[in-house]
Amino acid sequence: MTDTAGRNAVEHDHEQSTFPPPADFAAAANVQAEEYERAREDRLGFWAEKARTLLDWDTPFTQTLDWTNPPFARWFADGRLNVAHNCLDRHVAAGNGERVALHFEGEPGDTRTFTYAQLTDEVKKAANMLASLGVRKGDRVAIYLPMIPEAAISMLACARLGAAHSVVFGGFSSDALKSRIMDAEARVVITADGGFRRGKPSSLKPAVDEAVAGGDTPVEHVVVVERTGQEVDWTEGRDKKWSELLAAAPAEHEAEAFEAENPLFILYTSGTTGKPKGILHTSGGYLTQATYSMFASFDLKPETDVFWCTADVGWVTGHSYVVYGPLSAGATQVMYEGTPDTPDKGRWWSVIEKYGVTTLYCAPTAIRTCMKWGEDIPAQYDLSSLRLLGSVGEPINPEAWLWYHRVIGGGRCPIVDTWWQTETGAHMIAPMPGVVATKPGSSQRAIPGVEVKVVDDEGADIAGTDPGLLVITEPWPAMLRGVYGDPQRFKDTYWSRFENTYFAGDGARYDEDGDIWFLGRVDDVMNVSGHRLSTAEIESSLVAHDAVAEAAVVGAADETSGQAVIAFVILRQGVEAREGISEELRAHVGADIGPIAKPKRVHVVDELPKTRSGKIMRRLLKDVAENRTVGDASTLADSSVMDVISQQVESTSSDD
Repeated sequence: MTDTAGRNAVEHDHEQSTFPPPADFAAAANVQAEEYERAREDRLGFWAEKARTLLDWDTPFTQTLDWTNPPFARWFADGRLNVAHNCLDRHVAAGNGERVALHFEGEPGDTRTFTYAQLTDEVKKAANMLASLGVRKGDRVAIYLPMIPEAAISMLACARLGAAHSVVFGGFSSDALKSRIMDAEARVVITADGGFRRGKPSSLKPAVDEAVAGGDTPVEHVVVVERTGQEVDWTEGRDKKWSELLAAAPAEHEAEAFEAENPLFILYTSGTTGKPKGILHTSGGYLTQATYSMFASFDLKPETDVFWCTADVGWVTGHSYVVYGPLSAGATQVMYEGTPDTPDKGRWWSVIEKYGVTTLYCAPTAIRTCMKWGEDIPAQYDLSSLRLLGSVGEPINPEAWLWYHRVIGGGRCPIVDTWWQTETGAHMIAPMPGVVATKPGSSQRAIPGVEVKVVDDEGADIAGTDPGLLVITEPWPAMLRGVYGDPQRFKDTYWSRFENTYFAGDGARYDEDGDIWFLGRVDDVMNVSGHRLSTAEIESSLVAHDAVAEAAVVGAADETSGQAVIAFVILRQGVEAREGISEELRAHVGADIGPIAKPKRVHVVDELPKTRSGKIMRRLLKDVAENRTVGDASTLADSSVMDVISQQVESTSSDD
């Protein structure tokens, strides 16, 4: 079906739509239907088997889970392993040293390729380099880098030494960097002169200089990767060039085995106000689940697949599905430095064509942006190498799912819509691509070995399709081990709502088949005149309209209804902001969901406030909707966008 009207009719029928996997894909899939049953019958035995078969252990574990002091779990605690060895050395020892581990594509067009043998050599030298600076097991290292190979090398070098790393997203301010350095007590910072962003070098080193100025941080050394060649200030004795240290480092380094509960990394949740919240992950359990999900969720075939996760290493997706998961699984992958529209809007598709990417894993925001640009752009490239697509970061609306499936996947690629969090460490809910007939917009069911439920406010199971709260009822291997340095905050934040049950903070519901649909964060569920309304559901309805490319919905305080629905929309390319479009969109939502969901206002804007990872900062839109001073916009890809939005909203409001 190629006509627009017919295609829209199909796309709007998404609730009844299912897409079974192609027969040849299903027949050869790594996970078959019986995997679910096997995990249900013996959950701990299932995870013990995965840990033993997927990882190398220097000292085998004898106890799978210690849950005697909930919520503090210990997985495989008496086993010992080295995470970097599992990601690198063992593949070389198995005869796969010449397999490509990493294709790096720089935004300016420069490239570097690392085989597993070459990447192992680089990480050995980097580990020796850090050891020469005094880094040992138990230390913390802050990493503040662009999307370049040195980011992965630095993380793996820390893991090789048993030191925990704290990767700080390169878009964060010096204040945010400093707060994370102070909280983790990092003695070493690894940074770069800068990176490339939208065709221009963007600086990083000045933010580090500002963060450690005054001498009140524990930082003793700043290691600087020369990426852009731009001049930077230099503090003798403290600052050191990566290239010079690496050249002087010995080539050989023996990986020491550490206990499975040795801290691997601290990752601070984005948008934190006040004291940063450092999510702590350890080694054995985390690596087990991250590796398993590569073979299960992504059906990885290491000998033939080329995997590309577009996330930045500053987020958990970049930890689990750029560094640890793919490399532990022996995958060949792509790392791209820049934006999807540099030097033109076909950059992503040209990368897929160039490297023969078979699996693409990206955010719904990026998919909707590409939809806005038009399908004629990807049509110019050969995307036939793709065999699997994934989405991550937020619920994907059905229209974006269907576009992704049809335009990027050619109608032949299963889509794995994954739900998980910084706190969960790895995939928790996702359709196994060779087993499940997928539904546009639903993550569907927990992966084998994970137990989740939708419950009401009292913690009772919800049997029907009413909205409720998603909880995880049993410990899982990749779970966070705490909030760094603050065990009480860990308990209060995640475990206080329901006894010994992790509350994810997300609203969800079952459909009639028992599949899970996410309704957004609980604080994104609005209460309008006593009715609970999901922002995600209203956004999905807006994007289903032919005129709308993207939408963000917030609840604003309202004297009459408690909260009012306020929508911000970007129109599709070629659609004019005609008179009456806002009222048309309000009526569309009212007809699609019900009158109670009809937005009080629909503001047509040119852009939405997004971080560089593509996350929409709805709290800033709520500031605009409630006529407040707009809060901190320093983490946005373009902080000036809030001025434009505010002006556009003021203009449309004055026209009413």
